[in-house]
Amino acid sequence: MEFQRYMNVDRFKADVFDILIDDEVCNNLPLGIIDGNRDTSANWLLSTVTDDQGAIILIAMCTPPFNLLLIEPKGAPQNNNASIELFAAELKKIGFLPSGVFSKSDLARRFADVYSGTKGSNLKAKLVLMKLDKFAEYREAPGYCRVLTEEDLSFKRSWEHSVCIECNWLVYTQKENEDRIKSRLGKDNHLIWVDGEPVSQAVCGRNTPNGAVVSWVYTPPQFRGRGYALSVVAEVSKTIFNRGKQFCCLFADTANPASQAVYRKLGYRDICVFDEIRFDMK
Repeated sequence: MEFQRYMNVDRFKADVFDILIDDEVCNNLPLGIIDGNRDTSANWLLSTVTDDQGAIILIAMCTPPFNLLLIEPKGAPQNNNASIELFAAELKKIGFLPSGVFSKSDLARRFADVYSGTKGSNLKAKLVLMKLDKFAEYREAPGYCRVLTEEDLSFKRSWEHSVCIECNWLVYTQKENEDRIKSRLGKDNHLIWVDGEPVSQAVCGRNTPNGAVVSWVYTPPQFRGRGYALSVVAEVSKTIFNRGKQFCCLFADTANPASQAVYRKLGYRDICVFDEIRFDMK
């Protein structure tokens, strides 16, 4: 087996793209990262492990401060732990210390056991990946949908912060939040549901060749339970389909069954479960 680290996105993409697209929905995150042509930042990790015949049996990506992403190709050996052990050893050899791993549950757990052991790892979240390719009938909430405007900055900064807190994500500074919001202006990707006042939001996030991801779904607590999230997610999903995509997908926290129920009402169905595991290597 051999470990290879890439310093150029295009070379990495040429080697792994066909593998990733073979499971496009599950690989929406890595496909989004390698979209575009640019050299990597010096602190990125793009790597593969190949077997003795040169076939890729493990793909790894990390763009700090975010988690390490691990992918096993379809058809990889059922007992692929040798590649995980080699990869974990190479990480320590090159001094690349990821803060956590995010991948399909079984793979995340196998890597965490090898890399840091049960005492050095902590399950932070279990997320179900859901896919929509055909709408179910649903009842729209009162109000209407519109795109994000610059005037929305007055409340959107707090909404973005609240999403990060509730989802236990990386918390951005106020300026970072503002910059992220401003970057969406004029792109018709960020939709707001309004019922007398703004009450819910959803964003059309990263694209894959045949689909796109719905993200940053948020309804302030005082407006929940009225169907606003369902309606705004439906509008974002329609936007994705209207752009010629064949499917939409999103991640939902398994600890929040209410959100999963909302998405299932629209026709979203479960695909697989991902684990986010954090490491304490001190």
